[in-house]
Order: sequence, then C-alpha cells, then structure tokens
Amino acid sequence: MAPGLLTGARKRGSSVLLGAAFAVCAAPCIGTVLASILVLAGDTGTVIRGGVLLAAYSAGLGLAFLLAAVAFTQAMGAFRWLRDHYRVIQVGGGLILVALGLLLFFHRDWWLRIALDEVLTKIGLGTI
Repeated sequence: MAPGLLTGARKRGSSVLLGAAFAVCAAPCIGTVLASILVLAGDTGTVIRGGVLLAAYSAGLGLAFLLAAVAFTQAMGAFRWLRDHYRVIQVGGGLILVALGLLLFFHRDWWLRIALDEVLTKIGLGTI
C-alpha cells in the first residue's frame, strides 16, 4: 500500500500523497509509544498531569520533525557522498566482515579486545 502511495506522490508531485505514505510507514512506530503515553495520561490523577504528558510527547515528536527539516539540506549532501562512494563502502564493509569472521573462526577475536583496550587506555577510558 505505502509503496504505491509513494510512487503516485512522486509522479504527481502531491504533498498529500507523500504525507499519506509517510503516515502509513510511521504508524507502527508512533502507535505503540502514543498508546503508552495515553495509558499513562489516563492513569494520572488530574487532567493537567495527563495534558502535560501528552504535550511533552507532542513536543518531542514535533521537535524531531523540525530538526529533520532543518538538517535536510546537509543530510542530502551526506547522502550524495554515500551514493557516490557506495561501491567502496560496500567492498570495505564486506572485507571487514570477512576479516571479523576469520578472527572468530580461528579464535583470534581476543586481538580486537586487546587493541580496543589499548586505544581506550590511551584516551583514559581503559580497564587498566
């Protein structure tokens, strides 16, 4: 359902269809948190306490969208960089996974723990 809405919104340039596609995709994530807030708001002793909980939820949700809108231009630059270097990232990630798999297979993963501990010790966060 959502992919069809998104495709239709792109073809027609419709903000309404694009918003509907987002709503369909975001509903599972928002629904559970909103349900929890509604239960907590309903369980409070007064309407004001419930209203404060719902206002905090709304402000937090709205703030995330405002920050996303402000950072959208910069994020698009980062996404373009990722798109332009996708093959290198893909090959590099694959090589790292193979190396980690070999370390685990040959029981040499302790090398990583020692190296990480040395790095963390140098910046003051080590175990020693």
